[in-house]
Amino acid sequence: MSDTGLMVSEDGESLSGEDARILGLESAAITGHTLKLIILEPGEILDVGRLRNSVAGRLSDQPRATERVDTGGDGPRWVADEQFDITAHVRRRAGGEVVTQAELWQQVGALMAEHLDRRRPLWTFDVLGPLDDGREAIAARIHHAMADGIAGIRFLDAVLFDPRDDSAPRAAGMRSAAAPSRLTEVRRMPDVVLRELGRPGPHSPFDRPVGAARELAFTVLPLSRLKEIGASRPVHATVNDALLAVIAGGLRQWLSSRGTAAGRLRAQVPVSLHHRDETAHDLGNRDSFINVDLPLAEQDPLLRLDLIRAETARRKRLGDAEELFDLFHALGRLPRLGAAVGRLAGGGREFSVAVSNVPGPAGAVSVAGRRVQHLFSSSEPAMHHALRISAISCGDDIGVGLCTDPGALPGVRLLADHVAAAYTELATAAPA
Repeated sequence: MSDTGLMVSEDGESLSGEDARILGLESAAITGHTLKLIILEPGEILDVGRLRNSVAGRLSDQPRATERVDTGGDGPRWVADEQFDITAHVRRRAGGEVVTQAELWQQVGALMAEHLDRRRPLWTFDVLGPLDDGREAIAARIHHAMADGIAGIRFLDAVLFDPRDDSAPRAAGMRSAAAPSRLTEVRRMPDVVLRELGRPGPHSPFDRPVGAARELAFTVLPLSRLKEIGASRPVHATVNDALLAVIAGGLRQWLSSRGTAAGRLRAQVPVSLHHRDETAHDLGNRDSFINVDLPLAEQDPLLRLDLIRAETARRKRLGDAEELFDLFHALGRLPRLGAAVGRLAGGGREFSVAVSNVPGPAGAVSVAGRRVQHLFSSSEPAMHHALRISAISCGDDIGVGLCTDPGALPGVRLLADHVAAAYTELATAAPA
């Protein structure tokens, strides 16, 4: 038993195949974690000691929070961290005295580029600020081997956000526990491979070598208005369709300002396959994806939205995300073939940019009694994909995070401005 009262077997628990694969992607340039930036409204300076005690008191139902990864033996395993020290995980960032938004983004970029300590559990909460207007921020880093997007929000709900009634995120992408028959899987698998992996696109403007540096930028979109825009179309579009249309408009203007013409750009859109009956301590990865062509050549923002809606609806109707998840799960038993298909799926010609959208808290949330003003998410770029776009909802906001290697793809803050302008363009064109 650890100091937190958690029962852990002496041998630990092996990482799942997907979690072990994600852990193996780490390198000098790839850190493997996601970052959630939590902006707190102005108030008294956050007492880190009290926050630390609060988090420590809520870890007993989160076994991964006090386990580290042991890579010795036959494979990586979760084992109890006998030296677990909460002060190494909840802390005020040294040198984190920031006063402006630009300085905050710079600090968060430095955290995004910094590897988590493999000798400890793979998460940290770093307090940053205060800013000159009295706000403070918490940069929460969680390794993808520990949790994917949905599971990461569950973790924050369980240990960081003040308790509330609507603490379990729900997403349209979540499916019930029922699985298709083996015969159905076999019949449909070749079709999904051809649709999603058998149609290489044009050269990607983001297919560049990625180094270790990170530059981040953020913008906020109103969730309720995106819902209204989707509902106003002749055929109903989802919030995610509207978000992709805004991202497409922003990319169109940003690339044009850089002298790059792109008629279409393929986006890989992660889809959560977590079951609806999972509990808050069910971490790990249950993500799949669909590939969606963003029509950047189309000038009309509403027509861009309609084209995107038609394509995402078709992918959902055919169940491509579920089929791809089952395919890669099956290929985990065939390492060489699985690695080859993985390289194909992750190539620069298969998709140009990953755009994720994770449902966060449905209502207002707080930390240590201070209301969360904004919530943002950031995921790192990867080989062949020097830009990563991540969105997360919180109340009536969708926080959009943009992450690049500035050496490979500078100027991401200008892209944030173009995304905000593209939203205004779409909202103006749509009926009020």
